Amino acid sequence: MAQDELMDAFGEDEPTTEYAYATFKTTRISLGQSVENPPSGNLIFDIQHHFGRVNGGAYEFFGLDLATLRLGLQYGITDWLAIGIGRSTLEKTYDGSVKAKILRQSTGAVSMPVSISYFGSIAINTLKIEDPAIRDNFSDRLSYVNQLLIARKFSSAISLQLSPTFIHRNLVEKTVDDNDVWALGAGGRFKLSKRISLNLEYYWVISEQTAKDYHDSFTVGFDIETGGHVFQLFFTNSQGIVEQHFIPQTTGNWLDGDIHFGFNISRAFVLSKPKEFRE
Repeated sequence: MAQDELMDAFGEDEPTTEYAYATFKTTRISLGQSVENPPSGNLIFDIQHHFGRVNGGAYEFFGLDLATLRLGLQYGITDWLAIGIGRSTLEKTYDGSVKAKILRQSTGAVSMPVSISYFGSIAINTLKIEDPAIRDNFSDRLSYVNQLLIARKFSSAISLQLSPTFIHRNLVEKTVDDNDVWALGAGGRFKLSKRISLNLEYYWVISEQTAKDYHDSFTVGFDIETGGHVFQLFFTNSQGIVEQHFIPQTTGNWLDGDIHFGFNISRAFVLSKPKEFRE
């Protein structure tokens, strides 16, 4: 009995669960969403900028004279649920979004090979319609995005993600266009140093008519960490910034030099600390 009591006193620790963290450095890989959320009580201010096409030449200062801009906010309601709003200059688009963590990659007592999140957004085009013959219905201006984000952090240097995507547009330009667009995104982060990583991102448009009329979005970029900021610099064939634009409406072709230089700047503000850190 004494031996049993001694074993109980120095018994084995209960199994613990270790979760993967920082699968990606910010809430976007480059253009598209990552599985990351703002922490609970954190507000992220996003500045996203895409310049014009590099092959515009010196007259357009290689695209720097032309730009698309989006300003956005993201807020972590909890560690697993976040909401966001934004406004893009392209089609004067306003967007609102929600992102929720479903599963989190882990080892130990609970083993889960991947992290899974859901992202959904709604956007409204607020461009003025100059032609009086065209009916201006509010519902026609709306479009919707639904994504399942499936990611795995293979090591401290390599993370990969798949993003099955469904987009619905209430109104399209031509009757032959797809109102419903299916696409599959793939992205990766490859760490080059403590604060710099190489990011690749590709969206394959599956819907037949949209695939005929537009090109797949492909982006090459870098993440640079500097304290509370994360700078993302990239080259892409997409002008649009929100998913409703760059996934089904990319007109640029990399082989023709239709390349846009762009950047994202994310700044985090702590509005509410977790209870365990409050005085």
